[in-house]
Amino acid sequence: MPDMLAGKILAAARGEENYISGLLRDLIRIRSLSCEEGEAAEYIGREMEKLPLDDLFTDSIGNVVARYGTGKRVVLYDSHMDTVDIGDPAAWKVDPFEAKLENGVIYGRGASDNKGGLAAMMGGLKVLSALGGQGDFSLYMVCIVQEEVCEGLALSVFLEEHGLAPDCVVLSECTNLGICRGHRGRAEIEIVTRGISCHGSAPERGDNALYKMAPVLESIKCMNDNLKEDPFLGKGSIAATKLECETPSVNAIPDMCRAFIDRRTVPGETAESVARELDEVVRAVRGEVRLSTFSRPSYRGYVKEREKFFPAWSLEEKAHELGSAKLSCRLLFGEEPRTGRWLFSTDGNYSMGTRSIPTFGFGPGEEHHAHTAQDQVRVEDLSKAAAFYALFPFVYAGDVTE
Repeated sequence: MPDMLAGKILAAARGEENYISGLLRDLIRIRSLSCEEGEAAEYIGREMEKLPLDDLFTDSIGNVVARYGTGKRVVLYDSHMDTVDIGDPAAWKVDPFEAKLENGVIYGRGASDNKGGLAAMMGGLKVLSALGGQGDFSLYMVCIVQEEVCEGLALSVFLEEHGLAPDCVVLSECTNLGICRGHRGRAEIEIVTRGISCHGSAPERGDNALYKMAPVLESIKCMNDNLKEDPFLGKGSIAATKLECETPSVNAIPDMCRAFIDRRTVPGETAESVARELDEVVRAVRGEVRLSTFSRPSYRGYVKEREKFFPAWSLEEKAHELGSAKLSCRLLFGEEPRTGRWLFSTDGNYSMGTRSIPTFGFGPGEEHHAHTAQDQVRVEDLSKAAAFYALFPFVYAGDVTE
């Protein structure tokens, strides 16, 4: 019986391959930078309206939310519709918004991160609803906004405003059809040094804030080799990523310099502990350390300020959620899936890192293509992922066993 249901779902998902790839190509053609996702949200809503769902709405921040089923187990599918920008257009061999399909691969911005996963989840929902499958689960698919600029924020708005406590969260971030069960945390930090401005022809009259930053950056470079390491998630890291200063002109000594720091953390490290280690670095130059904050309005005008600290997290290898995910893969594909971790950060920093909701990821696309001019996803993997999304709720709720 389990094999029969899995086979039926897999066949149905393959039959929807053109539908799913069409969704993805349409989504790629819609530019949806963070906080500018309105057109993409409207498209997703129109497509979702065609399905026999139990509920469909757009929440206050702009997430599009679909619900299927009324059972006891609450499963939340998370997939974000926003993308980063394209960077240097000359680096692309294809138009990043053409959604080119060639040799079974779709190319374009967001193909791997995360519109491929979004299209596959929508395809899985179509397969599930078309089969009329009713199990002991309630499935929410939340099409997330603003993930690229403040991961976890939009998910937190939805869960908190609706008082929802899912039993499990599944992220569609790219995993190459493996399972990811955690990642390091992330902090965006600003360091400021201050000085006295004067004319550049007489630098001795001032106090150069840019020079004060130099030893700070050198200390940060050395710090990277000595950060804590987690057996599963790997070693923490720190890097200076941007430098800017304030000066009346290029012929004046700057009286303020700001460095932006990317800090990747492991379990046990907190916003306070990260700030303390940098306070020691800047003490000699009387520098200031603070977490960056996010407060940009969503495409619907919703504003919620948040400090940009995102905790590390991992789900135990023996967790029921992972066991259900592995069984789903075995039933569908006849093999044990790869299990690992992401290098980048996801909404899991909120669902698991903050709320302790069991969370894992399964999605099409490869992590090393994300945010690059080689952004792509295999069409075959879209239908396989859709089959997983259609079957998993049954397995997790205990409606399908091995």
